[in-house]
Amino acid sequence: MKAGIHPEDYRMVAFKDMSNNDVFLIKSTCETKENLEVDGVEYPLFKLEISRTSHPYYTGKMKLVDTAGRIDKFKTKYAKFKK
Repeated sequence: MKAGIHPEDYRMVAFKDMSNNDVFLIKSTCETKENLEVDGVEYPLFKLEISRTSHPYYTGKMKLVDTAGRIDKFKTKYAKFKK
């Protein structure tokens, strides 16, 4: 491995899955603007749309998260093709 290419400023960051409000802590160098208090300690917050706790591959369940109304738009757009 090349020397001097890896970041050195790792810190604990709270990652929050916005689809099910699950929070987990890992070390990261990601940039954040918000903070979240977990067990009385404040951590930088990084918001995720989907994570291992809500992704169908890991949960074994098909759970549909439609935040933008894409499904309704699709159904209305292609409703005229129904027989």
